[in-house]
Amino acid sequence: MNVKPLADRVLIEAAPAEEKTASGIIIPDGAKEKPQRGMVVAVGPGKKDEPMTVKTGDTVLYGKFSGTEIQVEGKDYLMMRESDIFAIV
Repeated sequence: MNVKPLADRVLIEAAPAEEKTASGIIIPDGAKEKPQRGMVVAVGPGKKDEPMTVKTGDTVLYGKFSGTEIQVEGKDYLMMRESDIFAIV
């Protein structure tokens, strides 16, 4: 991966959206919700007085509308600030 986030930014690969409900009903593409879970792919160095909490490989939960969608080498990622991440799972 040639992308290195700056400051307190984190690059996340979103988990795939659910294809079926718990009861087995197939969800059509138009009704799928954006995933709120993903894996950290790259982490910036942090701010001067605030070290980074997350590290590469962590699975995290984030807000539904958090981050900016980017495409690197044909794959979709989210770039967001560490403060947009709610929890490490």
